[in-house]
Amino acid sequence: MEALNGLLDQPRARGAFLLRSVLDPPWCLRIEDRAALSLVTVVRGHAWILPDHGRPTELHPGDVAIMRGPEPYTVADDPATPVQIVIHPGQHCTTVEGADMAQEMSLGVRTWGDDLHAGTVLLSGTYQLQSEVSRRLLGALPDVVVGRSDATLVSLITAESGRDEPGQELVLDRLLDLLLITVLRSWLGGADAPAHGWHRAQQDPVVGPALRLLHTDPANGWTVATLAAAVGISRAALARRFTDLVGEPPMTYLTDFRLDLAADRLREQDATIGEVARQVGYGSAFALSTAFKRVRGVSPQEYRRQALAGQVAQSVAEPVTDEARATWRGAAVRQAGHAGDRPARVRPGAARVVRRVGRDGRDSRGPA
Repeated sequence: MEALNGLLDQPRARGAFLLRSVLDPPWCLRIEDRAALSLVTVVRGHAWILPDHGRPTELHPGDVAIMRGPEPYTVADDPATPVQIVIHPGQHCTTVEGADMAQEMSLGVRTWGDDLHAGTVLLSGTYQLQSEVSRRLLGALPDVVVGRSDATLVSLITAESGRDEPGQELVLDRLLDLLLITVLRSWLGGADAPAHGWHRAQQDPVVGPALRLLHTDPANGWTVATLAAAVGISRAALARRFTDLVGEPPMTYLTDFRLDLAADRLREQDATIGEVARQVGYGSAFALSTAFKRVRGVSPQEYRRQALAGQVAQSVAEPVTDEARATWRGAAVRQAGHAGDRPARVRPGAARVVRRVGRDGRDSRGPA
């Protein structure tokens, strides 16, 4: 499973968002937070993942859906349920009409919804990726991946999400990473794993080792000849097979990978342009600057300035606001009191829709 190592080496949670949602049907959440990567785990009940493009997928207890952003999607108890709540960038929560709902539906530490004893329990986590390498690798995944979770791990995350102790966000970051790894490992090893593209290239006996060499030592002065010799194949055969499976020639792939690495390094203030150049395989700051500007349209210096100022919008979703974190963490616990003793809340539209069973045994929905 070395292919998985390459995919997961970069995307690590840092200040990731984690929330437990407890909901009674009918419910429907429209997710428009533009997160780079999202995970939805069904702990109790069931849910439907409804991407804007693609087929709906039903999730049962133990299922985890991984959504590759930043495109919006919908999560609901039933595909026919109308949207009631919208999650915006920064994890700002409103009704469809725009009224704020975060405080009203807070049930305690990182817990939100109708009632603590509701029929559906979801764990939702989001990644705000700032890595160009992560973006490239995760781009090889389909829009929605569904896998099975480890019951013990989900129980641990559920318990830890309700704690508000020093270092708790770091603990949750690592647990979210572990959940992502276990689900992707299960998916890649299953019958639904892709038979082409990135996964096939990583598993190929020729292209896989070549990719690992490039990823492990991008600063090496690789040529098609030296790379072919390292994997024991002719230059022509390597170039042809690499292009067929990866979609571009080896040196084109290496150039793009080096520049992605450089973009990541430029976000770190403690490295000079010359040091970044040497780390990614360019002999001088001038050589890196020439290649970087040709591909990205700005110099490394300007890219660093924009990144540190938060202006490289395409590389990171809007961060979760401090106000949102305080609300979800349960800074509102004081007003929540004994949440389990309070009457269940009525979400917008929830009271207006009921389930009916006709004589044919089929469910239908309509106004109360």
